[in-house]
Amino acid sequence: MNDILFFDGRCPICAHEIKLLRRFNGGNLEFIDIHSVEFNELGIDKTPQELLALLHLKTAANNWVKGLDATVQAWGHTRFGWLFKPLRWPLIKPIADYLYLKWAARRVCKLAYH
Repeated sequence: MNDILFFDGRCPICAHEIKLLRRFNGGNLEFIDIHSVEFNELGIDKTPQELLALLHLKTAANNWVKGLDATVQAWGHTRFGWLFKPLRWPLIKPIADYLYLKWAARRVCKLAYH
């Protein structure tokens, strides 16, 4: 079983990052566009609104990772994963998380789930 990244396919910034992740993915990461699935068929314990609020990744071990932790985990499936690890260093993590949460709260496209 692979890690699964849930993303907002209607967000141009998100779609661009997913395009890059797909290109460099080592094969252990799957992608699900939140707008392209029926959630009752997925059998997950998250709502579309929760998944749109922050990036979510479901690990192969069935654990949820979200926000920048999900970004770092997803990029860890590529040869560029080392570039994202500093975002989790103790002195950088609080600042990076704060900036990510501010950005995520202001994404216009996150509210448009149909």
